[in-house]
Amino acid sequence: MEHTLAPPEGAPVRAHHRGSIRVEPLTCTIGAELSGVNLGDAARDDDLFEEIRSLLLQYKVLFLRDQDITRAEHVAFAERFGALEDHPVAGSDPEHPGLVRIYKDLDSPAESYEGALHTDATWRERPPMGAVLRCIEGPPVGGDTIWVNMAEAYRRLPEDIRTKIRGLRARHSIEATFGAAMPQEKRHALKERFPDAEHPVVRVHPETGEEILFVNAFTTHFVNYHTPENVRFGQDFAPGAGLLLNYLIGQAAIPEYQVRWRWTPNSVAIWDNRSTQHYAVQDYWPAVRRMERAGIVGDRPF
Repeated sequence: MEHTLAPPEGAPVRAHHRGSIRVEPLTCTIGAELSGVNLGDAARDDDLFEEIRSLLLQYKVLFLRDQDITRAEHVAFAERFGALEDHPVAGSDPEHPGLVRIYKDLDSPAESYEGALHTDATWRERPPMGAVLRCIEGPPVGGDTIWVNMAEAYRRLPEDIRTKIRGLRARHSIEATFGAAMPQEKRHALKERFPDAEHPVVRVHPETGEEILFVNAFTTHFVNYHTPENVRFGQDFAPGAGLLLNYLIGQAAIPEYQVRWRWTPNSVAIWDNRSTQHYAVQDYWPAVRRMERAGIVGDRPF
């Protein structure tokens, strides 16, 4: 089943209201800014939360400013979506398990993990459903984050490519990414704790039914490409498995599928990790950037 939430070609994209919430779409394919709502209130109000949840399914990433909420309110709101998960590499707030601290300052080591378009933790058998990220302190300029609509990326693939990848499955690895910079013993221990996960190349969104291109920077290879139909004498037919995977991963870099958000203190992004990728732009050194993220446990992709 295919869905597109973009307006018809040539139709204007206008701000509108859903209940007390003002909704301003930021592009024709992904992202909307909400105003007139406080996430602390939404953590306690069933109807308000359901409005936000519905908008998230529609726009895939929601943005809010001036959310002067406590860490407890941040966690309580995120927990309305489901249980929170810890991260094996990034540190969590000791008083609020599941609230991951992404703090970058002049003493932080060189960062190599965020500098790629990715879907969070697809190296898990059950990748996160989504996340709620709040800016605590940000640079005066730079440090934006980009999100990508991967349902739109799949929908716009050439028909022959969509036919070719239907039914393909791929491996996703924490060892090959976060673990690559670790000493061998630590890297092997990380893989033992989190073995490579296998997911469909095209997953189905469990709530909207959308088909989503589900490969990213954590994806290492296809596991069922090398069949007699695709391989001759050990050599891939063009475009070949590696070229095809790189082509698919590269779809997330197309600007028409993206939205870019400029952070300010107490601004928040809520995103659906099942249907998006994102990229934290690292162009702000030597400024400080401190973010806190609550990641929500997800389901097994199908």
